[in-house]
Order: sequence, then C-alpha cells, then structure tokens
Amino acid sequence: IFKFLTDHFSWFTPLRHFLKFAFDRYHAKILSFGDTRKILELNRDIAHISDSNRSIIPYKFAYKIIFTEPDFIAVMDCPCKKTMGDEEWAIHSCIAIGKPVASFWLEHGKKYNAERITQHQALELIKKFRKHGYITQAFFKVATGGSTGVICNCHPKSCVSLKATQFAKKFDASLSMNAAAGYSVVHDETKCKHCGDCSRICPFNAISVSNTSWMYNKNDCAGCELCVEHCTHNALSLDIDKSKPRPLDIATLPLKY
Repeated sequence: IFKFLTDHFSWFTPLRHFLKFAFDRYHAKILSFGDTRKILELNRDIAHISDSNRSIIPYKFAYKIIFTEPDFIAVMDCPCKKTMGDEEWAIHSCIAIGKPVASFWLEHGKKYNAERITQHQALELIKKFRKHGYITQAFFKVATGGSTGVICNCHPKSCVSLKATQFAKKFDASLSMNAAAGYSVVHDETKCKHCGDCSRICPFNAISVSNTSWMYNKNDCAGCELCVEHCTHNALSLDIDKSKPRPLDIATLPLKY
C-alpha cells in the first residue's frame, strides 16, 4: 500500500497534513537496549505526565510515561508481523508492561495467543530479537490513553510504523512515526577492524564500511544500539545527542523532568 501511494499520490499535498495528524496521535519511541533493560527491571510504579515529556516523545498528543505494576507483563502475537508475513518464530513479540494493558490483553487477546510472562522472560525475548536485527520500540496511542505500556520488537521489513515513516519521508523529511532514541554512535578507530558487522545490522543504513574507512550519517541514525551490541571489537558506544529527542531513560525521569 505504501508503494502504491508513493507511486500515485506523491503529488497530493494534503497527504502530508494527514500523515502529521496521524503520527501526532499514534507513534513510537525507539529504545536503546540499556533503556529497555531499566524499564523491564522496574520495581515501582511510574507516572510521569508532564508536558516536558515532549522533549522525549516529540509529538503533540500521547506522551504520558506510565507503568502501573510494571512486573505484570504479557506477550502476544504482533498484528504487524502477521499482516506483513514475517517468519513464524518472530510473530509472538508484542509486550505489554503494566497491569492495565497486560490484563486487557490476557482477557481479550486470545486470538493473538496472549500469555503472561515474567520481567526476565520479557528481557530474554528482547535480547533474542535484537540478535536478529530487530529494534525495540515503545508505542504511544491516543486511542488507548496516550501513554506507553506496549513495547514491540520491530524490523523495517515487517513493522508498519517503520514502513509508514519510510513512506512519509518521501513527502516530507521531517515526518516520522518513530522518535529517535536520543543517542549518537561514538566510533573508536583504534579498535575498529572494518569488518562491516555494524553496517549490516543497522536498520537505518546510517553506517557504511570499507576496507579502510568507517562512515557514519548521524542524521539517519536512530540510536537503537544494535550496532554497538553487534560490534565484537568493542569499537562502538552510545553518547547522548542533544540535537535529538531525549532518551526515555527511566532512571533520570524523577531527577530531570
């Protein structure tokens, strides 16, 4: 559908306004693995509803950061992956964190094979997906209260939100359904072997490697941390990038916002 719209309606200016309207109400925040781990190790409720959250989730609506009983977790089949035809092993991947959302899934999500899991199991599931090049995203939606609570393991080939952003950028480079994690990559040339593992795993094509050079486009980078995890030579690390939305770092919320 995105290819069809691009081929036949790229001239249609009002479509830009429609996309912005939609993205302001339903969007995702890309998470580094470090920030994801902090969420899945929460042992207390979080309720941060300040307007300053927009510095983390830069959208007009749906920016509440709320986790109620965060050790109450459910996982179910991902509607995106089922629709887009992802591999069978990857389907069971959407995670609800907190009793309000997770209990709703368990009660009403039988057709998506919803089941309760522990925090440890959720973290191990995310690790498995990240090994295969899936990024971690927290979703926010006006229709479900405008707060986080749903985390999914997403790949550009099978994630509707990532495909929507690719499509939207053909109309307007500033449009995105996915807020960057808030980091840039730091490269240590003395440790780099130019093996290309980081380039191959990057879902945003932000890195290119040759036998003699390592090139990085900070604007294309979403700070997802996959390249850091897949670098076997420890040549890469993350650094907070003040030119991007702030990280969704649970540990800093009570102190800084």
